Amino acid sequence: MKIGAIFDWDGVIVDSSKQHEESWERLAREIGKSLPENHFQRSFGMKNEAIIPELLEWSRNPEEIRRLSLRKETLYREIVLEKGIAPLPGVTEFLRRLSTAGIPCIIGSSTQRLNITTSLDVLGLTRYFTDYVTAEDVSRGKPDPEVFLKCADRIGVAASESVVFEDAHVGIDAARNAGMKVIALATTHPRATLGKADRVIDRLDELQVNDLEELLTSCAT
Repeated sequence: MKIGAIFDWDGVIVDSSKQHEESWERLAREIGKSLPENHFQRSFGMKNEAIIPELLEWSRNPEEIRRLSLRKETLYREIVLEKGIAPLPGVTEFLRRLSTAGIPCIIGSSTQRLNITTSLDVLGLTRYFTDYVTAEDVSRGKPDPEVFLKCADRIGVAASESVVFEDAHVGIDAARNAGMKVIALATTHPRATLGKADRVIDRLDELQVNDLEELLTSCAT
């Protein structure tokens, strides 16, 4: 049967929280600004364009906000290249299984494309992904289904043939809104809070290809 595998990025393929936190710290030092206590934890789910004026209160000038946002992401990529980044446990083995089965894989994320491609090069996982739908490709964020619908279109599968791998509540909702099956990873949120997903796992290599086949042929929940 035809299957398409759609992966969120952070919390599914990698945990890049340390690299992102350090990039904010480097930016603050570079421009001589301070960071409020617990700023990184408080910024979860927020875009840079909101973090800079609302949480950090560094600037409300749109041009300056954009400049700082782009600089922060440049620093993130520098850190990845300097210090490396690792895939979450089980990722590489599961991608190998999908590749062997001829199942196309694509990333659907609000992360910048260059962040993803840089990290994939460091990880050595580029060959496993057919394409990426990233921040530059969408106008509406999750829980809107735009990102996942575009992913399915790019790899030539229907929504009903797609399985989304997510760690975030808004991502699970986006997959549901797209009419897709969704498997949640308990990497970011407790298992008990991920009940909207069709299945909850701790790591990707818990799954075999036939698990995806069974999920797609099961009755809608």
